Amino acid sequence: MIPLCIPEIRGNEWKYLKACLDTGWVSSAGPFVDRFEREMAAYVGSPHSIATVTGTAGLHVALKMIGLQPDEEVIVPDLTFVASVNAVRYCQAHPVFMDVDSQTWQMDPEKLERFLTTECEPRESQCFNKLSGRRVRAVLPVHVFGNACEIDRIVDLAKQYGLRVVEDAAGSIGVRYKGRHVGTFGDAGVISFNGNKTITAGGGGMIFTSDPERAKYARYLTTQAKNEGLEFFHMEVGFNYRLSNLHAAIGVAQLELVEEFLEKKRSIAKRYNEAFRDFADITVMPATPHTEAAYWQYMLLLAAGTTIEKRKAVLKGLFDNGVAARPFWHPIHSLPPYKAYQAYQIEHSVRLYERGIGLPCSVGLSSNDLEKAIATFKKVVTAVLSQSCVG
Repeated sequence: MIPLCIPEIRGNEWKYLKACLDTGWVSSAGPFVDRFEREMAAYVGSPHSIATVTGTAGLHVALKMIGLQPDEEVIVPDLTFVASVNAVRYCQAHPVFMDVDSQTWQMDPEKLERFLTTECEPRESQCFNKLSGRRVRAVLPVHVFGNACEIDRIVDLAKQYGLRVVEDAAGSIGVRYKGRHVGTFGDAGVISFNGNKTITAGGGGMIFTSDPERAKYARYLTTQAKNEGLEFFHMEVGFNYRLSNLHAAIGVAQLELVEEFLEKKRSIAKRYNEAFRDFADITVMPATPHTEAAYWQYMLLLAAGTTIEKRKAVLKGLFDNGVAARPFWHPIHSLPPYKAYQAYQIEHSVRLYERGIGLPCSVGLSSNDLEKAIATFKKVVTAVLSQSCVG
């Protein structure tokens, strides 16, 4: 089976892990944590970075860091991994689901502006949702699949309406929009180092912010909100969210190879685009204008009008022929935990889910396996669309 997206371990990971074991620095502090934070901050161009145990934990803390309160609202894209929205609920706040743009597959800034203009009202320099009566505190745009949303437009709208911006750049290390790394435009940004990301720490996340006080507060929250000093005194409820030195050691080793990994991801995407651009009305993965995309995942769309049943048949045919694949995320607004929440003019996220498929894109994907994935996809799609059986 050609895997979908697995880690590439071939640098200094073993050497740095041995250093942790030899020195006893194996828990949630140590020189590799400090180094990982410092080097990631330099890589993305952020003054401050705080390592966390997962990207989801990073989002949770980032939302707390910008002042999100219970019963407030956060505007989130409907097309995202559920962790983006779960982090809002961890804060006892409420998501409002926003559609994505049909061309970029990212949060639609035009619909966002329409929502803020027609469905919200200002009260004492704050933004309130007319339907729910709740304060809208923030926007949480997600740079999905290693591409970028039009984050400058979203940040400008947020400033106009007095909202904070937390960027979910979980899968978007190496993505630059108008020359600037994503995750550094808003009040906070978060990158993930889960095992399927372009670089991994075996887990982990990183919060970025330009505000020193917010950075200090985030670090405080991730260490159980313990006050400085010998006494165990806590002013508020904190979280055990710090990254271990062992995980950071892997992250440091992976970061040393990030440009090489990104080059491979982009070459895979280029080959897929060449192979499928004129095949069976396939829509290849877009790159948002002014974006240097990283193609963490390579996604494409089957022909317009493709049913979910046919898309599932294509997935089954790929697996039956030894090629791992995946669908797009299920539209979050239709998941059982989130059906009761407001969804604004949703249409494109549903269409993308119905037609979308992801193909193998590991950094270590060989040329032979890449060509096999291409040939198998063409064979399976042709068979499914002609109602043939695939063995």
